Amino acid sequence: MDILLIPGLWLDASSWEGVVPSLEEAGHRAHPLTLPGLDDPASTSAEIGIARWIAAAVSAVDALSGDVVVVGHSGGGNVAWGVADARPERVSRVIFVDTAPPPAGSGISEFEVVDGVVPFPGWDFFPDEDVSDLDESTRARTAPLTRSVPARVPTDAIALVNPARYRVPVTLLMGGLDQAAFEGMIDQWGAYAAEYRAIDDAEVVRIGSGHWPQFSVPERLAELLSAAIAR
Repeated sequence: MDILLIPGLWLDASSWEGVVPSLEEAGHRAHPLTLPGLDDPASTSAEIGIARWIAAAVSAVDALSGDVVVVGHSGGGNVAWGVADARPERVSRVIFVDTAPPPAGSGISEFEVVDGVVPFPGWDFFPDEDVSDLDESTRARTAPLTRSVPARVPTDAIALVNPARYRVPVTLLMGGLDQAAFEGMIDQWGAYAAEYRAIDDAEVVRIGSGHWPQFSVPERLAELLSAAIAR
């Protein structure tokens, strides 16, 4: 299976390096993406928003033949869901890594803009539940991999117009939540609950990690991705 790997904010294709070998050993073809405007100054990235990121991922799908599994980590989940909206007939499954399908009109989150771009805020910015499984050596190794993102990307509202996206099977690989825990929380998330419940075939699988399993437990993440694809 062709697998499109979409990184979250501040990360490029290299963030999947710990996952790709296991996927390829399982017989899959992995296609990690680097999205437009990463690490570019505001002078060249100011007009890049979430729609451009989605368009880049859709182009990657169009360059492949046959069905594609689309994986989105964190903010990359918004891009993955945008691909399902644009090419539902080409996407055999969307896999969200520690994130959920966004409803139309929502953004990723809001972060400080510095010199017209959004820099990585550092590991200490995030709550302990997100980063507790990243030891000091992992943090030191991965922080230099981060890049600034265009200012509009985190806050742009996503446009979703095609109800056929709800027919695409979905797996949510959640760091600390299993199906029961997620189902118990989702109704508190407003429009996210309606989006999730509109999906015909959705499952939630607990990873047992923080927010960046591609860094902390890459082999387990690859195993769970392969298992979801097999379903």
